[in-house]
Amino acid sequence: MKRVFFSVVLLLAASFTFAQIKNVKDAKSIASEMKPDFAKAESLINAALTNPETKDNPETWNVAGFVQQKRSAKEMENAYLRKPYDTLQVYKSALEMCKYYFKCDELAQVPDEKGKIKNKYRKPNAATIMGERGNLINGGIQYFNMAMGDEAKAKEYNQKALDFFGAYIDVAAHPMFEKENLLQTDTVLPQIAYYASLAAAKLEDNASILKYAPYAQDDKEVGKYAMEFISTALKAQGDTDKWIASLKNGIQKYPDHPFFFGHLIDYYSNNNKYDEAMQFADEMLAKDAKNTFYLYVKGYLYHNMKDYDNAIKFYMQTVEVDPNYAEAYSNMGLVYCQQAQDFSEKATTDVNDPKYKEEQKILKSFYEKARPNYEKARALKPDVKDLWLQGLYRVYYNLDMGPEFKEIEDMM
Repeated sequence: MKRVFFSVVLLLAASFTFAQIKNVKDAKSIASEMKPDFAKAESLINAALTNPETKDNPETWNVAGFVQQKRSAKEMENAYLRKPYDTLQVYKSALEMCKYYFKCDELAQVPDEKGKIKNKYRKPNAATIMGERGNLINGGIQYFNMAMGDEAKAKEYNQKALDFFGAYIDVAAHPMFEKENLLQTDTVLPQIAYYASLAAAKLEDNASILKYAPYAQDDKEVGKYAMEFISTALKAQGDTDKWIASLKNGIQKYPDHPFFFGHLIDYYSNNNKYDEAMQFADEMLAKDAKNTFYLYVKGYLYHNMKDYDNAIKFYMQTVEVDPNYAEAYSNMGLVYCQQAQDFSEKATTDVNDPKYKEEQKILKSFYEKARPNYEKARALKPDVKDLWLQGLYRVYYNLDMGPEFKEIEDMM
């Protein structure tokens, strides 16, 4: 009785296996028809993709990719014939096809019992992917733009945009295309890598940023921004050593882009590593003595060290090179106000003290020096109120400038 039961189990297992193999064949056959039922073909192949008997067979994944290839081709045929067609489906099918063909290639690369690799799928599938690769860009652009226009679904659409842009890069890096050397010959790839990184940044997907941004870091147009993404991602991951290294790398690669130098100096300053910060600032000024940002940063460092005379010296050098550097004027105003504050804490408050009038005169002189700097910052950047509003409020109040103070007070 047990033998009979065991035989039945074997027969059932064989029938299930046969059924899944038949699903694979039927899915391919249906997708090849003149009027294919893609819903049925996908249902059949999807069952085979998860079944233990067929999921590790490269043919299963090859047919899954074939179904998507045919579905995309059918939509394009409808477009050519001016019939209703689904553009998004064309893009989706291109993406799914790539995923399926990648998996097919992975399984087909497994050596047989004799240690030989017989991958009959790689060449034809690689050619098909290359033919559809442009739709990965189109799909990414479509969803990226949709994310910008729909705040409620921005996260969902940015993820889809990342999937498409990422797949475009994954194709170039895949062993299937080693001979094509797409990482070197594809001139569009750095731009797509930048947009993949941008979508990932919106999602705070640091792993994807670190995966795709490096492909864009050498691009003349977007390389500096790609390196920004890399630095920001490393900082978010808490990897301080790699973050600092990325900032230094960014400075060397894009010395005119202030992001890297500014963040590195902020790090040194916030961690009281002023000697290191000064040394680095001096190294950069030695390379470019008239660089206003480097001069400004040197002033900023002295400012934080409360070496106000040297701070003003370098802020002055900054505006001598660039008279429109509003931030330097604002910080000079702040230095004078801080000097006033420090002086007032030591000055006498006794009106009967012989030194009172003289000290009040000195105190007022600091605010008089601060005033033109804050007013210059306001004239240069009237919309950036953080540069001058609080400063002028304090200056006009201490100089007893009634109408001017009232204007600022109303603005606040």
